[in-house]
Amino acid sequence: MSYTRFAIFYLPPDGPLAEFGARWLGWDVIHGRPADPFDLPGLQDITMTPRKYGFHGTLKPPFRLAEGVGIYGLQAAVAPVAETCAPAQCDSLQIARLGRFLALTPKGDTSGIARIAATCVRDLDDFRAPLAEADLARRRKAGLSARQEALLQRWGYPYVMEEFRFHLTLTGRLPRKDIPQWQETIADHLPDLPAPFVVDQIALVGERVDGCFELIQRYTLTG
Repeated sequence: MSYTRFAIFYLPPDGPLAEFGARWLGWDVIHGRPADPFDLPGLQDITMTPRKYGFHGTLKPPFRLAEGVGIYGLQAAVAPVAETCAPAQCDSLQIARLGRFLALTPKGDTSGIARIAATCVRDLDDFRAPLAEADLARRRKAGLSARQEALLQRWGYPYVMEEFRFHLTLTGRLPRKDIPQWQETIADHLPDLPAPFVVDQIALVGERVDGCFELIQRYTLTG
């Protein structure tokens, strides 16, 4: 399989939460195929933007490979990151509004998850190609702070390190009036959420030529 970009995601293990996420978004990132979606009017429209990524939490944002490196080298490099990185946990997950979209976010102490994300961003940065000017301009349209601009220049993404906020995206931008109803609908379809919520694996994923992401390899955190 040929991939245009790569990323490090948290993907829920096989089970009720992963199945919910695949059906909610309509894309099964773990198996790299469409999922049978819930029969809910409007669901396909509100999940159009996050669908191609699958149900995930970003740890190292999508990047193109630097010149001179390939997928096998990247796969090999993720292994020692996982071997030296300890698992993390927090109390649980909750449905939250992030601006005008909805996501599952952690409850409790998130410092351990942030540590894992920072390690992935930092230790795999040699594999990331510099951003093109068009990509930089697109990111700046969001109106970045001075610190976010510095992070964009250094790490290729403005919302890493201390700006990182772990979340598993459930919708694109919603009309404000529709947010409460979709929040209720999500709650009605969610399985029991894990308590505690544990991040003990990371996943290397790739963006296929059709724009959808799929799992390449999971790595257990053993540090």
